[in-house]
Amino acid sequence: MKIIQLPKILDRRGNLSFIESENHIPFKIERCHWIYDVPGGEKRGGHAYKTNQEFIVALSGSFDVALNDGREEKVFHLNRSYYGLYVPAMVWRQMENFSTNSLALVAASTGFDREDYIYDYEDFKRLAR
Repeated sequence: MKIIQLPKILDRRGNLSFIESENHIPFKIERCHWIYDVPGGEKRGGHAYKTNQEFIVALSGSFDVALNDGREEKVFHLNRSYYGLYVPAMVWRQMENFSTNSLALVAASTGFDREDYIYDYEDFKRLAR
């Protein structure tokens, strides 16, 4: 679990940042999805993965990501498109406090696999030990 600063190319016409697999993040990107139009007060996530790793970027707006590795919880506030949050496997994650018009990009190390998800927090805590 850590914040990673992405390259930031400054230009008077507008700035540019990018992500390269196995360079800026420690895995090959197999899937990307984005979260948007989250109603006020709603939360996303609320699960962990057995093997999948993620890299989360606030492309627009802001939100918090609460991470728990089974021993401690950390909350990261994402609000800049040139910072991303690396989330390894076996970390419980929940996204909350979405600002209006926020857009979250999630790059994942695996394709979708329902069997990789851990939805029950008590099961997660037992497996994380």
